[in-house]
Amino acid sequence: VAAVLNGQVVLTNTSRLCSTKPIVTVNGQFPGPTLVAREDDTVLVKVVNHVQYNMSIHWHGIRQLRTGWADGPAYITQCPLQPGQTYLYNFTLTGQRGTLLWHAHILWLRATVHGAIVILPKREHTLVLAEWWKSDVEIVIKEALNSGGAPNISDAHTIKLNEELFFKIAGHKLTVVEVDATYVKPFKVDTIVLGPGQTTNVLVTTQQGSGRYVVSVSPFMDAPITVDNRTATAILHYTGTQMAAPVSLTAPPPINSTLVATKFTNSLLALNSKEYPANVPTTVDHSLFFTISLGLNKCPTCTGGARVVADFNNVTFDMPTVGLLQAHYFGIEGVFTDDFPANPAQPYDYTNTTAQPANLATQNGTRVYRLAYNDAVQLVLQDTGMITPENHPIHLHGFNFFEVGRGVGNFDPEKDPRRFNLVDPVERNTVGVPAGGWTAIRFRADNPGDKELMGSIPLGSTFSG
Repeated sequence: VAAVLNGQVVLTNTSRLCSTKPIVTVNGQFPGPTLVAREDDTVLVKVVNHVQYNMSIHWHGIRQLRTGWADGPAYITQCPLQPGQTYLYNFTLTGQRGTLLWHAHILWLRATVHGAIVILPKREHTLVLAEWWKSDVEIVIKEALNSGGAPNISDAHTIKLNEELFFKIAGHKLTVVEVDATYVKPFKVDTIVLGPGQTTNVLVTTQQGSGRYVVSVSPFMDAPITVDNRTATAILHYTGTQMAAPVSLTAPPPINSTLVATKFTNSLLALNSKEYPANVPTTVDHSLFFTISLGLNKCPTCTGGARVVADFNNVTFDMPTVGLLQAHYFGIEGVFTDDFPANPAQPYDYTNTTAQPANLATQNGTRVYRLAYNDAVQLVLQDTGMITPENHPIHLHGFNFFEVGRGVGNFDPEKDPRRFNLVDPVERNTVGVPAGGWTAIRFRADNPGDKELMGSIPLGSTFSG
């Protein structure tokens, strides 16, 4: 055992934006403590829940080989810790190095319960990008559920939760070397793009010698959706520079800078070296097609009588009261069904905003799609114009995958696969499906257990192996 953390989940009075409120934290810290370990280390984290909410912790991006119960998504791989309970997370860091993150995986507690995971040998300076609500985040999500609408936007960004963000340092180039704890072919940019749940390691050469330079974090949104359009800033201060010295400024990209975001995304390629090969499945056993949509379901207690929900293939995840892995292991019936659709039941012109189905209701269900061990899977994720097109950050628990293709409009199963990159596509655990477009990923199901495919809000489907 090389990394041990004692995590006390407590309420902490915290001041931001000229106001103070109690927030849920780990060890009284916001962001929470950074977990530092090395590749192949065994990690023990003792979590003690001292707050009034149920709690679970997800180690976002850690593959959890043979330790699925330590992954943390509540009611998927574990039952949450009730107030006063203690749980010991025990897992090994296998075949990964770089920077990942941990966060609460129940309700909206991840807004304040989150932090970084640094997997050595690289020693890095870690910045955690996030958002800040002046209101209690559990009240924010409860109001959204009661009204049926989207949650209120945050009041500020901090130097990451629910939006894609641009990151810049005035007067400095950033050399991108890693995303989601996998190496990429190095390239230089002045702006990087991060979606919720994504991590990026960059090298910064302090070639200026002296001075003070603005570090900026600003939102990216190229769909007609209201977001927190504020810029968070910090200062890169060279040793020896006077505090009164002028600050070199930088203009963040416009909020709808699709070209900036696309150029960055297209530059990400796997290192694909002899030591770190890109083992892309060249043939597939399962070819899946999931539409990602927003829907409207009846809600008598909501404003307007309906609630906005998210779905894959028109199925909105119904949170069980028994963990799926627990139900699978002990043979508990009635918790889930294994009939999640591999394709939409009713294909249509997905991205044509003027030709969407009249019925916006979805099916509720706790449904899984089963994979056999070591199956090769191709999954095409297609955005739709239901209510509005939107960028969708999608995270696959327990696996890295290769993003072999992406495009604008509807996926063409005849033409688009001919352009797939099966040589050096970027490998990661979280991908952004572009607004009004699609993304294709491939992975091998070599990690048995229940795995969750989820978007930027906790609604999704589960893969069960």
